[in-house]
Amino acid sequence: MPDVARILRAIADVAVPTRRLEAWIFDVDGVLLASPHERAWREALHGIADPARLTTAMYQACVAGRSRLDGALAALTALGVADVGRVGPAYAAAKQRRLEEIFAAEGVVAFPDALRLVRRLMAEGWPIAAASSSRNAEAMMRTVTLDPGGTLFDAFPVTVCGRDLSRGKPDPEIFLLAAAELGVDPTRCIVVEDAPAGIAAALAGGMATLGVARVDDADGLHAVGAERVVASLDEVLIPERAASTKHRPAA
Repeated sequence: MPDVARILRAIADVAVPTRRLEAWIFDVDGVLLASPHERAWREALHGIADPARLTTAMYQACVAGRSRLDGALAALTALGVADVGRVGPAYAAAKQRRLEEIFAAEGVVAFPDALRLVRRLMAEGWPIAAASSSRNAEAMMRTVTLDPGGTLFDAFPVTVCGRDLSRGKPDPEIFLLAAAELGVDPTRCIVVEDAPAGIAAALAGGMATLGVARVDDADGLHAVGAERVVASLDEVLIPERAASTKHRPAA
């Protein structure tokens, strides 16, 4: 059975765990898809605050990975907007409308390195799940073709996206649910995330973590404890998978 040290390239300043892994859980926005969430959050600020103030760094630190309302409240608080409790729900709704407009007009693009990793994991029989706070994730995944057939959504036997959870990231509930539906102990799962809130959630659930620094934000991922951070998922080494790690999704 492979361990984290063989899957992730160890670097000197990171203590790579020696646990054995049996499944992979992927965040969607920012990991699998270059979806327009950040753009929608920024453009929905018109009439509330200067959209330019919602920088990529602020988005990653305060909004990415969180539920819609939590993200709205966090962004408005960071921007110093008054009466956040009243403005937050309206801002969240405006963001959703803008996201749907952009998606309808322009679609969504998948990251090529993510598709390559998913194909490699599928070919080797690894249990994989997609887990996202976004209620739009599944619809977006269905628009991405994954050769030799089917869509990106079809590649995942388990998807935990946009569900009504009692707690959002950085609480581990979403990832614990994904592990349960895969039928794998959470401590045997590795979570692939691009947001600090997502890394924190995975760690809180006792899972191994792989951060993807797509926007030059490796420091923020390291700061919350990501065990390994890569700029591209092509950097990830996958060993031959032992037959004893084979699992079926939970019924």
